Amino acid sequence: MPQDPADGAVRASAPFPRSPARPGPAWWRDAVIYQVYVRSFADSDGDGVGDLRGVTSRLPYLAGLGVDAVWLTPFYASPQADGGYDVADYRAVDPLFGDLPDAAALIEAAHGHGLRVIVDVVPNHTSERHPWFRAVRASPAAPERAYYVLRPGRGEHGELPPNDWESVFGGPAWTRLPDGVWYLHLFAPEQPDLNWEHPAVRAEFEDVLRFWLDLGVDGFRVDVAHGMVKAPGLPDVGRAGQARMLNTEVLPFFDQDGVHEIHRSWRALLDSYPGERIEVAEAWAPTSERLALYVRADEAHQAFNFQYVLAPWEARALREVIDASLGATGAVGATTTWVLSNHDVVRHTTRYAAGDPARGLRRGRAAALLTLALPGSVYVYQGEELGLPEVLDLPEEVRQDPAYFRGRAVARDGADAAGLPGAPDAAGLPETEASGQEGMRDGCRVPLPWSGEAPPYGFGPGGSWLPQPPAWRGLSVAAQSGDPGSTLELYRAALALRRELPGLGDGGMEWREAPEGVLLFARPGVLCALNTRSTEVVLDLPGRPLLASAPVEARGGRVVLPGDTCGWWTGEE
Repeated sequence: MPQDPADGAVRASAPFPRSPARPGPAWWRDAVIYQVYVRSFADSDGDGVGDLRGVTSRLPYLAGLGVDAVWLTPFYASPQADGGYDVADYRAVDPLFGDLPDAAALIEAAHGHGLRVIVDVVPNHTSERHPWFRAVRASPAAPERAYYVLRPGRGEHGELPPNDWESVFGGPAWTRLPDGVWYLHLFAPEQPDLNWEHPAVRAEFEDVLRFWLDLGVDGFRVDVAHGMVKAPGLPDVGRAGQARMLNTEVLPFFDQDGVHEIHRSWRALLDSYPGERIEVAEAWAPTSERLALYVRADEAHQAFNFQYVLAPWEARALREVIDASLGATGAVGATTTWVLSNHDVVRHTTRYAAGDPARGLRRGRAAALLTLALPGSVYVYQGEELGLPEVLDLPEEVRQDPAYFRGRAVARDGADAAGLPGAPDAAGLPETEASGQEGMRDGCRVPLPWSGEAPPYGFGPGGSWLPQPPAWRGLSVAAQSGDPGSTLELYRAALALRRELPGLGDGGMEWREAPEGVLLFARPGVLCALNTRSTEVVLDLPGRPLLASAPVEARGGRVVLPGDTCGWWTGEE
């Protein structure tokens, strides 16, 4: 990054060109997609768990917010060992969330509101209660054994795991069956990994995709899109703490080159349907260049940009990630995605300023305007438009995240605890979460506050599966609606401007010179300035102000941009 060694200021650089457009409407290139964590969004029947009818009832809110599409986390039939990411039947809705007619009604209603619908698909593993794995347990001769990754153990009597691979949730990635054979589970033991070398597995998932496409979905978010193919021979890694290596190197169980063949076949299937149906890859890769391989013209349409999630609140680090992301995806003609939070990481208002909620909210608001000004597609995790923080004090008896419990058990045994890639280190968070923070995902999954003075704050007619903090009374949708200073109204205004101004969304950008700690860039007709410092900075910014995350003053014809603040200007001379 161009930088003056004397003052640390960011210097201007050549603009990023507009990425080559692909044929068709390409709605996804600059879409704002809202992630709905179904069990925590809205409850229609009073059982304390969000459901599909609850989502349908809140679609007017999402349409009014100004998003383009909704991504639904898994609602399939599941024992819920990992929040629905352990699927027992990919063509059925779990009764906890409703039924198939409810899913069809949601899709139809969303389309009626102008919203596209993306659903999760989980191809790396099934539930242990999937009919295939039930057959595996029932008989050593079952043909379904070829559908999973099963191996004999090491040691004199096969008593040791086949290799040294570790579960992302902590501990060994292998569990032994009663007949002595071991099965691979890169996540929980209840989630056995599938063998994607077997044609029956590939055929089954293509049929699953067709099932939901025929029901009307507009695309799929592919869980663990980097994980289906394993290195031949399943070689040892040779080191512990493997989940933490995912951001820095290719591992024998993740990001193998052979996985791209699967994504190419899925792209061909999606392209055979009308209406620009898309694949969004949840792909962890050690570099932006390797991540870009997932979004080549004949593979996925998008891949989550987790390097942006990992970036600290520091101008230089943010610019490095932005430059690397735009450069890598632009080289393959793809668009970039920008993600601040999701259901697997600490909410960014807490992540950016551990122990200081007010500063965290201020930075979170600024980050929202930065993100929505960047070229490409943006994902909004439910509740971030309300400025919700991470809930750090959930009692153990209400927690449900398997990574939390497995990580604590492994830590007690003196081994490496759970290490969810992308979660910040425990050292950067309050002491209440200092033990295995990476595995504590319940804190970002607490049900949304909609209205009212007491829990469950309009979430549903009953309670809520996780308790909501008393402070959330003032953060509800009802409490923030109509308040011009609220985070909700900031998001509504930003999303409205993003739709109104053609220069935002997909397109080029150009960095401008800025003082240390400040990012300044131009989009067609828009200038965005972000101050990551804790103190104000005075800037010469042409044009009129459009929107800012905090009050901005004019002083002597110049703009005073407070610390931890982002703003948009027209950029007109």
